[in-house]
Amino acid sequence: MTATTGEDHERLARVMDLALAVRDLGAEIGLPYVAASADISSPEPMLGSDGLPLAETTFQWLDAGLRYWRDRAFALRAPFILAARYAAEPFFYHQGRFCSWRPLAKLEAIPVAEAAQDFGVAAAIIAPTYLTGGVIGAVVWASDSPLPDLPVLYAARADQMHGAALRLVSAYRDGLADDAPLVRLTKREIQCLKWAAAGKTDADIGQIIGISGPTVRFHVQNAALKLRVAGRAQAIHRATGLGYLGSAAF
Repeated sequence: MTATTGEDHERLARVMDLALAVRDLGAEIGLPYVAASADISSPEPMLGSDGLPLAETTFQWLDAGLRYWRDRAFALRAPFILAARYAAEPFFYHQGRFCSWRPLAKLEAIPVAEAAQDFGVAAAIIAPTYLTGGVIGAVVWASDSPLPDLPVLYAARADQMHGAALRLVSAYRDGLADDAPLVRLTKREIQCLKWAAAGKTDADIGQIIGISGPTVRFHVQNAALKLRVAGRAQAIHRATGLGYLGSAAF
């Protein structure tokens, strides 16, 4: 990413201020090592106004030789990133396991102690950042020493840390969002996409909601045009990211 306009400069200046705030917050509470991603599905690092990774210029990690942002497969094997896919709220790493303010079976089932030891992490607070369009970012604050009072610290500061992480990642994503217009899908388009997401054919959907197969195709294609994507699968993906489709019963 290169700052080429006044708007880019303003945005990147804002990102730098927010990155410094994230870093300083960690130092203040005894979690001075920071790693951040604006999109855990992408290996691309977050860049500063100088075009260099924030991981090199602003944030410091425990092992200076572990240049995780240059490892394109890092996110696929890091348990901290895996956990961010299953928890939308901040959580913490304490005494060899992930914890939250309430029991979360999936989070607690993730094996993390060995990987954390390999990374040199003894304590951490992780703030996932769920953004529009289905993008997930994350900020990790860590320490190489155990923090006996980490659960208390988490209870007191998790909301503040989540806000700081969300502002940083959201501001960074401002420069990466697509230029697609605002989209309003109709009730029928949503119905068709929901059943398509459930694996139903056009004929199946037509029988279920009482319209013809060609009419189902029309609604799905129209939704795809509105969403500026090609094909049924991409329309389902984009509509899901915008909150039109979910896990509610049909």
